[in-house]
Amino acid sequence: MITSLALSNDVKQQLLVHIYEQLEDAIFILDANLHYISVNSAYETMIGYDKKFLIGRPLGIYAAEFLLEDERTILQDISKHLDDDGFYENNFAMTSRYAQIINCKVTFQRISVDNETFYIGIICDISSATKDRQRVTNLLNYDQLTGLPNRKVFLSQSSDLIMESFQEVVIIRANIDRYRILISNFGQDKVDTLIKEFVERVDTLDLKNLQCFSHFGGDDFALLFEFCDAHLVRHQLDSLMQMCELPFTVDTHSVFLHISVGVSYYPTNGKQLNHLLNKAEKALHYVKQQGGDDICWYSDDLNNITLDNLQLESELREAIKTHQFEPYYQSKVALETGDVVGFEALVRWRHPTRGLLDPKYFMDAIIKYKLSFDLFCQMAIQIAKQLLHWRQLGFSQYVCVNADAAEFSHPNFLSFVSQLFDQYDIEPHKLNIEVTESSLMLRHASVKQQIVSLKELGVSLALDDFGTGYASLSYLQEYPFDFIKIDKSFISDITSNPTQRAIVKTILDLSVALNMVGVAEGIETEEQRDLLLQMGCQYGQGYWFNRPVSADKATKILTQ
Repeated sequence: MITSLALSNDVKQQLLVHIYEQLEDAIFILDANLHYISVNSAYETMIGYDKKFLIGRPLGIYAAEFLLEDERTILQDISKHLDDDGFYENNFAMTSRYAQIINCKVTFQRISVDNETFYIGIICDISSATKDRQRVTNLLNYDQLTGLPNRKVFLSQSSDLIMESFQEVVIIRANIDRYRILISNFGQDKVDTLIKEFVERVDTLDLKNLQCFSHFGGDDFALLFEFCDAHLVRHQLDSLMQMCELPFTVDTHSVFLHISVGVSYYPTNGKQLNHLLNKAEKALHYVKQQGGDDICWYSDDLNNITLDNLQLESELREAIKTHQFEPYYQSKVALETGDVVGFEALVRWRHPTRGLLDPKYFMDAIIKYKLSFDLFCQMAIQIAKQLLHWRQLGFSQYVCVNADAAEFSHPNFLSFVSQLFDQYDIEPHKLNIEVTESSLMLRHASVKQQIVSLKELGVSLALDDFGTGYASLSYLQEYPFDFIKIDKSFISDITSNPTQRAIVKTILDLSVALNMVGVAEGIETEEQRDLLLQMGCQYGQGYWFNRPVSADKATKILTQ
């Protein structure tokens, strides 16, 4: 049996007042003229004014002439809706007595009691929800390292500008050069600091007509400009490149952040954003292929270069597969007697339609397409077979083969060389491996253990192009080289240039002090040979003795 509990009017009133005061939402009651007649405690707390101060005041607290224009606009909007509909709802930011910005959802409802009009207002504080939305928006639209707009924002702004602009819109793609090398040397955290400092410097340039500066992540940036003539952007790009000539500092080291830049612009290079972006990236890619630290404007010729590169890559992979590469042998001689003590094996490509090609036509592409190790293996196997053949003929000369850092870094490099000796029954010291200084510089840490292990196998090691790199003396100290090859650039004018003579003499003396053998490259005249012999150089190679020849002709040289 259910019984109803009748409440007196006084009890009801007390209960409603209690609920009114305890609600977390701010509630206020206005009269027909939008003046306060009641507020609850939550409202007092939210806006910072107490009930005594508010009662009788207009909704904006102060007279309209003392309010800001946007505040007056909001009040007019509220009044209009309440007059027309008796209801109003909106989200906006309001300022408390203590200048705190509060994001609110405000609802007004008109009611009538005993033929009198009142308005009940409810304010919900949605600041935390607004902050959450702002945080999500920030994560979705801005790079968290630099605070710059991300790729999505850049594409959106670029698309809008292309649709709306009556001028030329310039798309810039930029990469920081040697980014991975920087990370391997300094670590990701310090490189992140460098990136932030780079962005700060770009901001200080105050680039004219810059519409968006975006960070796509890592070393990848984009800039958006608008000009009456797109070529006016050259001044801004000059400022950017000049900025990169000033060093940054990392752990007391001076570091230069060079950049590669690709440029395309609307409408000359296209009218759709995806085409413009693709063309700017093609120009950027071309700069990076040429070594970076430069600017390239897109042209249709780049498409032909790209097609040529694709064709070259396909031909190189076919050449590896069908064994089109072969060694040509240039003799190394004892300068005093002219005896052939060994050979340097130089790669040649027997192209099916273009004939015999020198490395200058394909070596950069071999490295670019990561075919170095495959080429080394193909060359080394042919050299091992040739060494075995010469030994059977009674000859004991050695052969040098060049190896790049990419080859040393291959996980199968050491095991391949070791198996080579077992398979072809050749003595390890008959195979000399030459490595350039620049190769060591690029992958110093990963190469060192491989070189030490090769030495333990019995392989003889040569430091090629000595003096043209960056840290020659430190490499001689760290690595167990047997030979120092003096670069031909120091030999070309040795008979007439005292500076070259002094450099070569110093290198020769250094090799003796380090118990290494100096070998001069690029000997082209008898005078050069005689002078090197007088300076104490025992071995050399060059066109004066013979040019690189096929294996059959090298065999004839030995038999003669």
